[in-house]
Amino acid sequence: MVDTHAVSLTAEPEVAARLMRRASIASMSVAAILIVAKALAWLLTDSIGMLSSLVDSALDLVSSMITFVAIRQALVPADEDHRFGHGKAEALAGVAQAGFIAASAGGLVLTVIDRFLHPRPVQQEFAGLLVSGVAIVLTFALMSFQNYVVRMTKSIAITADKAHYTTDFVTNIAVGAGIVAASRLEQPWIDLAVALGVAAYLVIGAWSIGRTSIDVLMDRELPAEDRQRILDLAMRHPGVRSVHDLRTRSSGLTQFIQLHVVFQPTMSLGRAHVMGDSIEAEIREAFPQAEVILHIDPWNDHDLGARR
Repeated sequence: MVDTHAVSLTAEPEVAARLMRRASIASMSVAAILIVAKALAWLLTDSIGMLSSLVDSALDLVSSMITFVAIRQALVPADEDHRFGHGKAEALAGVAQAGFIAASAGGLVLTVIDRFLHPRPVQQEFAGLLVSGVAIVLTFALMSFQNYVVRMTKSIAITADKAHYTTDFVTNIAVGAGIVAASRLEQPWIDLAVALGVAAYLVIGAWSIGRTSIDVLMDRELPAEDRQRILDLAMRHPGVRSVHDLRTRSSGLTQFIQLHVVFQPTMSLGRAHVMGDSIEAEIREAFPQAEVILHIDPWNDHDLGARR
């Protein structure tokens, strides 16, 4: 999964917003198509593996709808009541998605238990394989587009949505293999094993998405490499003696960076302000979507050896 804290945007804000909207619409469209196809295939094959894939696609659609709404809200500009913007709507969507995924995994396990107690053979093998093949092609195309969007925007919501479809991609391959194995070898337990594997994969995905989203909601610091980059940008200016109280966080497409800078005691206040503006400009160049607040401290305001 892409670390959504790690780097700044590589796309302009307008382009990023457009890409995020298109990705969310594309994911809803693919999910709707796959739900119809998999529902027909499940009715024909009575495969528990196909049912697990159908449940996964249904959750994909719900999650994609949540993503679509969250992205629209996250892109709303800051207002009087939300002066830091609405970017955390993405993280809230991620938490909701994680809950949906975990719930679907639990329901799938219950279905597997019921089918284990009341086994039925897999039927209409060709229909199941055909739908699995179509699903694999569509999902791979969507994942490729989502990978591009995540690389360009670092969107948490699209990253979470992509996790659903990564799961779906693996699920479709596993379901196709499970249908063939269960039908040809006449071993229904293979179909059940595939469904349990999908459930385990869903739980892992839910944990990853939920953890990333909660990190954003709890204002976790940017990664160590980003913090070090900020410190290096500030410390390379002549006249800067130390940097301390560096605080960072992210919300949607925006990073928030605050730091205190201690200048040489011989530097005038006017010169210190000019240099402070230059440091802020360099940090914004490295992190184009960042809001930077730099505080100028007097010489004896902080231990010169501290950089954190």
